[in-house]
Amino acid sequence: MPRSDAPFSQPLRARGAQRLLDIGVAAMVLVVLSPLWLGRAVLGLVKERRLFDGEICVGLGLAQFRRLRFAGDLPLAGLAVWWHLLRGEMALVGPRALSPTEAERLPAAAMARFQVPPGLISAYAVRRQVGIAFVDESSQDLDYVAQTSLVLDLGLIARWLLGRLLHGNAKPLAQPDSVAIFGIRLDNMTMPEALDWVMAASAPGQAPKQIAFINADCLNIAWRDPAYSATLRAADRVFPDGIGLRIAGRMLGFALRDNVNGTDMFPLLCEAAAGSGRSLYLLGARPGIAAAAAEAMRRRFPGLMIAGARDGYFNANEEDAVIDAINRSGAAILLVALGAPRQEQWIARHRAQLAPPVAMGVGGLFDFYSGRIRRAPPWMREIGLEWVYRLLQEPGRMWRRYIIGNPVFLYRVWKQKP
Repeated sequence: MPRSDAPFSQPLRARGAQRLLDIGVAAMVLVVLSPLWLGRAVLGLVKERRLFDGEICVGLGLAQFRRLRFAGDLPLAGLAVWWHLLRGEMALVGPRALSPTEAERLPAAAMARFQVPPGLISAYAVRRQVGIAFVDESSQDLDYVAQTSLVLDLGLIARWLLGRLLHGNAKPLAQPDSVAIFGIRLDNMTMPEALDWVMAASAPGQAPKQIAFINADCLNIAWRDPAYSATLRAADRVFPDGIGLRIAGRMLGFALRDNVNGTDMFPLLCEAAAGSGRSLYLLGARPGIAAAAAEAMRRRFPGLMIAGARDGYFNANEEDAVIDAINRSGAAILLVALGAPRQEQWIARHRAQLAPPVAMGVGGLFDFYSGRIRRAPPWMREIGLEWVYRLLQEPGRMWRRYIIGNPVFLYRVWKQKP
């Protein structure tokens, strides 16, 4: 049993309008789908000799209930769950329903999640469906409980539905450790796994490693640029970045575990580096941008060591001095923001000369964290439309990449299908 004496930070929430929404939607679904509901019930009785299967879950106020599903493994077994919305044991939106064992393992601070009923849709699941659930589930649940309102619920429902509409409700697919698109190996990791790999590879004494984050535009460039393609194939880790690669994966019959992009990894990397005493060197972008990004992250993560920062406006005659400055800084991780393919090729060309154990190309990352360019709002990222926001910000520069490049990329992926 979960800890029934766990302190709640405030009384159990009377959800008011949210409860009316739950009842209204559940009643409508049950009426509209009543023929399916009754038919599935009959199939269960005939085939399994019982009406329901179920599992014990922990709900509002730590009360336990038996979450029902129609008996057997036939389709539509999940229709039975709508009964719990009418009874108030579940809601349209709320934290994921936990088993008693899962609830027992929660720390005391996470018990506040039981101030609201478990939901069919959770804030974590909305982000998970596009591979950006980088904050742990408990933290996401607690944020939801602290802010819960009808407006928040409606927004999450809309984002969940839009995400399903735009990116499909695909059947479970294989998640191999590595996959290939256009002959380039992608390392199929979660964000925590990728971060752990970076931190292990950046330890003192490790052999030099190169990391690349690639999106649909990078693969379009690699398609027509054999030298860039060879550079990516030679990299130690290549992480898939963006919704385009997620769609491509489904087209090819596999699922990507996470959208492992440099922009989301950067604050996680800074936090891990601050905790381990590793230092970073930021190279690239316009004059002053790398330094501004470095200062912003120092403020955010006290103890973070930025060994150096400089812009990407240097010529071939200055490269030796740039490399010397990087090496003298003692940095463990070098972030290079020169844009693809230049950044990956620059790292590959000078990797033997560079002292930091890990070097990675990070595109426009410094622009975001310096504040020069605003990142897409969370709701756009949660439905996989961050690229639309970037297009609206810089249409003159981005239209070819997105309006032409994305369809071309997906066509090439379709042609690759076995």
